[in-house]
Amino acid sequence: MGDILFLAHRVPFPPDRGDKIRSHHLLKALARLAPVHVGCFGDTQNDLQHGDDLANHAASYLLIRRSKSIARSGMEALASGRPVSLTAFDSRQMAHWVRDTLARQVIDTIFVFSGQMGQFVPQDFAGRVVVDLCDVDSAKFDAYGANSHWPRSWIDRREGHLLAAEEQRLVEFGDNTLLVSAAEAQLLRSRTPAHLHHKIDVLRNGIDARTFDPQGSAPHPEMITQPGPHLVFTGQMDYAPNVSAAERVITRIFPPIRKQYPAAQFHIVGRSPIASLKAQDGINGVRVWGEVPDVRPFLAGADLVIAPLEIARGVQNKVLEAMAMACPVLLTPQAATGIDAEDGTHFAVEADDERLIVRALELLNNGPSALRMATMARRFVVKQQGWDAMLAPLTRIVGKSSCKDKRNVA
Repeated sequence: MGDILFLAHRVPFPPDRGDKIRSHHLLKALARLAPVHVGCFGDTQNDLQHGDDLANHAASYLLIRRSKSIARSGMEALASGRPVSLTAFDSRQMAHWVRDTLARQVIDTIFVFSGQMGQFVPQDFAGRVVVDLCDVDSAKFDAYGANSHWPRSWIDRREGHLLAAEEQRLVEFGDNTLLVSAAEAQLLRSRTPAHLHHKIDVLRNGIDARTFDPQGSAPHPEMITQPGPHLVFTGQMDYAPNVSAAERVITRIFPPIRKQYPAAQFHIVGRSPIASLKAQDGINGVRVWGEVPDVRPFLAGADLVIAPLEIARGVQNKVLEAMAMACPVLLTPQAATGIDAEDGTHFAVEADDERLIVRALELLNNGPSALRMATMARRFVVKQQGWDAMLAPLTRIVGKSSCKDKRNVA
């Protein structure tokens, strides 16, 4: 039985954002099946400090800093006719390391995490190729293009068109293409030829309910000393859908709530907030925290977690984390996609601003109802969304028995 080559566009440590959470748990699960060799990029100097974490799970690894600017990536993309998403991660060093690893090690499976890394799989590789797209990025850029103005709309439409071709190439080349939800899998099938549909599979996101446990984290001190109520939104705050959702709350949803609750605060928690969001900090009850060492105290102190995303792909980890922390969660249908929970029981789902405001006030005004929803949310994720259960299909997908099982057989 050969080893596994795992290629990820971001180092899977620390697991503190959606894609890194998924790749982190995938890496650990794959390492239980066979020795894993990891090639990945770091976006920041802090990312490069996680070599020891990689060494604890990988038989060998390459971690390199990705420093190519968006402007350079864009110029290379225009010159080459490729998507910006691919040129941004293009690396001779990574390509050489992959070739060298395949020559030195007995690799029978390459696991590609995120479509940007598919470019490093040699066309002559004869083993098994599994591609985890997570979600359909081309559809996301199509949506951006439909909702932006020229020239941004042209850039986004171009990216969507070229990524769609790359996604189809990866489905055709690989043995399995994984998506994070049935809805995303069906979306990809709708954008690929019928003879490829059998290669498209679902591997859902999970939640570490032991880490995200309301009993294990005290509320943030400010959320205890300030009267509130406290609304919380979490996420990477230079990511366009998250920025749009936060601005939606600030401008359209939160002001009517403050009319009934003048001391209400809206907490935006997540790294790299853009300048326009930072400028809102301290104004009309809005707090912009930026990167924090631990998001759990903010969830523990939340009276309501809100996720009014208008563009969302895959399963939102921010929603699963809030549910695991026994928070009442108000979200849009887009943010609820891929989570088989029930509106009114496990969370509250509304689409338009007016209904979101009404539902938010209902939950804030009715403590026992909000508490019941929060309790049921925690119970749901503990029972149905654990990582072990979500990743159980990996053994079938990569075609391996666990190392433990093989030792027992021996």
